[in-house]
Amino acid sequence: MRALLGPRRTPAGAVVAILILLCPPAAPRAGAQTSEADVFVAQAVVDFDDKRYDAALANLRRALEIQPDHVEALYYTGVVEMARGRPAAAVPPLERAHALAPTDVSVTLQLGLAYFAQQQYDRARPLLEEAFRTDPKRDGLGYYVGFMRYRQKDYRSALAAFRAGATKNPDIEQLTRFYTSLALGALGSTGEAAAEVEQALRLAPGSALTGAAERLREGLAVARSRERRLSLDVRLGFFFDDNVTVVPDLVTSEPLVRGLRQRAHESTGELAGLNAGYTWLRTENWESTVGGSFFGIYNNDLPEFNIYDFVGSLGLTRKLTLGAMPALAGLQYSFDELVLDESEFLLRNTVSLSGTLVEGEHHLSQAFVRYQKKDFREPASLPSVERRSADNWAAGAVHLLRFSHDQHFLKAGYQFDWEDADGKDYQYYGNRFLAGAQYTLPWKGVRLKYDLDAHLRTHLHRNSLFPTTAPDTKRRYDAELTHTVRAELPLSGSLTLAAEYLRTDDNSNLAVFAYARNVYSLTLSWSY
Repeated sequence: MRALLGPRRTPAGAVVAILILLCPPAAPRAGAQTSEADVFVAQAVVDFDDKRYDAALANLRRALEIQPDHVEALYYTGVVEMARGRPAAAVPPLERAHALAPTDVSVTLQLGLAYFAQQQYDRARPLLEEAFRTDPKRDGLGYYVGFMRYRQKDYRSALAAFRAGATKNPDIEQLTRFYTSLALGALGSTGEAAAEVEQALRLAPGSALTGAAERLREGLAVARSRERRLSLDVRLGFFFDDNVTVVPDLVTSEPLVRGLRQRAHESTGELAGLNAGYTWLRTENWESTVGGSFFGIYNNDLPEFNIYDFVGSLGLTRKLTLGAMPALAGLQYSFDELVLDESEFLLRNTVSLSGTLVEGEHHLSQAFVRYQKKDFREPASLPSVERRSADNWAAGAVHLLRFSHDQHFLKAGYQFDWEDADGKDYQYYGNRFLAGAQYTLPWKGVRLKYDLDAHLRTHLHRNSLFPTTAPDTKRRYDAELTHTVRAELPLSGSLTLAAEYLRTDDNSNLAVFAYARNVYSLTLSWSY
């Protein structure tokens, strides 16, 4: 959307000319008694209404000679100078009035407008923001505040000001619509942006803003036409895994562990992945995508542990705005089949409801609830207490702190899950803590990433098999920590080369389930 922001300087020049004609004449409240200075101010107001600005200034000077700190005289001196197109001359009397009446919204607003007309936005913004907090419906004020927020690339706050404000002036209303469209475009809401720019053109089709608005409309149309419906991602790579079979750590207190440690557990291998999605429904606020993916791992030294995963999915997304904050609500269903050694191992049906809220330029939050049905293809001879087929319920949230347009970020989150397995040995409550970071280097856009996943599981029943020396005496507790370190190098076109190290430590109180695993991989991916 950056290409759509080019016209923003063209209408900004028109703002000053319009602004000088729109200075609200509302004055600070006068005192209870009428003085001689008040009489001159009253006559100056009549002169101002009749556009006799020289006469108005003459009467205001007489009032100030009598009473130098007369707030209304100072205020109207600034108003008249603004009307004459001399905002620099309006500043001194308005600054004096503001010093005498710092809480008066009319004085604060006029001084802010005087700075605004001179494009001294750093001085104008705090004054206009203060007035906006006090009286957001003051005519035109929402536009001025929104314009300054927009200049700071605070698009969401700008949108809030544009929508909270009010005006009876068609020129200001057109400018408000125009910059609302720009803010929406910067936030990626091209459909809403196009609707706003259409409204701007209808308000004043022959105005000085028309050319810029029409160029913006054309740019939005191009952007929408370029929104691809088909997405593809292809990955190829190789890896080394030092614990393919997930053999437990060597602990002498558990006799079974020594036997398991004798099994081969290291292997090199190749990996491949394909992910495809097609957006079959796309409207201004709704979007639905159907997708499918494949992921496969081939272990050169242990082919009996080859894994293939096939996934089909259907998702529906609704674009929302909560106040001025963009939001997404999503509903997704997926089905996947996991194949181990060319035999069906696991079937999963998953339904999830998610929400994403963009609180500001640097903050984004996501939350979800999920139900998953797991159906393991287990032998009939397996004891009922060891059956792993389950209903899994989960809910959680994650918050991202973003910098430099998502080149860098920090994230933290929490999830709770309940595994209601058919066999009591696999029923648990889990608490999952997530943390991560990304930093993008200035050199060739290399992205460095780190993720931590800590899954703490408390099993609900005493384990019927372990420890082998005293079965059915201990409940199982796991603290599974997964560290992922990744470096991504964008190549020409849509290619990305990624090197990744994954370390998993499962610290279980039952030795047969305690293990460590290291996986090193190098992957080349292509995206469309």
